[in-house]
Amino acid sequence: MRVVLDSNVLFSALISPHGPPDFIYRAWRAGRFEVVTSREQLDEIRRAGRYPKLRAVLQPDKVGVMVNNLQRAVILERLTIEVEAADSGDAFLLAMALTGDADYLVTGDRRAGLLQRGHIERTRIVTPAVFCAEVL
Repeated sequence: MRVVLDSNVLFSALISPHGPPDFIYRAWRAGRFEVVTSREQLDEIRRAGRYPKLRAVLQPDKVGVMVNNLQRAVILERLTIEVEAADSGDAFLLAMALTGDADYLVTGDRRAGLLQRGHIERTRIVTPAVFCAEVL
């Protein structure tokens, strides 16, 4: 099974251990499914990890460890598919889901319209809690 994890889910896993995002991250690390990521997302995580707002709640070394761990994921070098999204910043997540042939896209962002969309082709778009309940 292949899964795209929105960056907000990955950051949530670092910020609040023992919640659904952390459970998902640990399940991936235990080999229960494959994570699909991209160079674009890895760059976004590195960049966002330096934002003052996140630095207040995250240690930079933990972000670095996560980026290093994600080097073991399925990394898409180039996203050639263009997808429209209500929030243009999320278009690359949808492109990752399609290019990476993902079964799920897991996001905690209720404002961006991804969850309201529900799916893109065969990829289901769900919250961390739904993913845990249905898959893990």
